[in-house]
Amino acid sequence: MLESFSPILPSRDLDAAEAFWARLGFATVYKDAAEYLLMRRDGAEVHFWLKVDLDPARNDYGGYLRPSDVDALDAEWNALGLPSAGIPRLVRAEDKPWGMRELALVDADGNLIRAGHELPFD
Repeated sequence: MLESFSPILPSRDLDAAEAFWARLGFATVYKDAAEYLLMRRDGAEVHFWLKVDLDPARNDYGGYLRPSDVDALDAEWNALGLPSAGIPRLVRAEDKPWGMRELALVDADGNLIRAGHELPFD
């Protein structure tokens, strides 16, 4: 019955968020520079609302992407040269003890996006 679920994330600067997420392969669908931004890549959408007083180091918003190939996405995003620490950052894909192979991306506003797929059961 459910076909999609889209995070609505805060951003201090919608123009900067748009530029960052465009590098990740997302295209702008709707933008009201004063308050809202909607971007899409394939079947994934991400929404942003303007929060000028956002502290990226204290931001606890996030979302989870389910790509068809997390390693291909990892390679694509790693080619952007994002650091592995700080804000923004990319933590490379690895097998997790909770049964997922996943990466973690933190954007310039401190939003945490994990992307992954289930590992086969032994």
